[in-house]
Amino acid sequence: MTDTDRALAQQLNGRLRDVVLMLRRVNADQPITTQQLSVLGSLEAGPRRMTELAAEHGVRLPTMTAQINRLERDGLVARGRDTTDARVVTAGLTAPGAQRLRAGRERRLEFLTERFAVLSDEERAAVAAALPALDKLFAAS
Repeated sequence: MTDTDRALAQQLNGRLRDVVLMLRRVNADQPITTQQLSVLGSLEAGPRRMTELAAEHGVRLPTMTAQINRLERDGLVARGRDTTDARVVTAGLTAPGAQRLRAGRERRLEFLTERFAVLSDEERAAVAAALPALDKLFAAS
């Protein structure tokens, strides 16, 4: 790693923190947290094992269980069993959960669209041009 790479990593780390905090503020007055919204997004493609969810979100299983408990209490997810192993607990998105996910995403998109409006055409193009590099950078390893 070069000094330039390290400096770039520091700058990106700071910007990512800023983005995360900004998006948390967008949903601060909503009935579910940004983390819970993220969990709903992880369930969009279908039910998932609790252990997979915990690993994806970088938390321990008891933490994910607590998140799922809250979401289940609010009717946003439903627990189930894995069809190949009945001992395995899964969580799946309910219709109200899918609606909450769509609403949360729409709120973020509206906010980001407003933020993009203050950028010049060149700045928006620079953001768009950076997306493939970010995709590569954040690809699962």
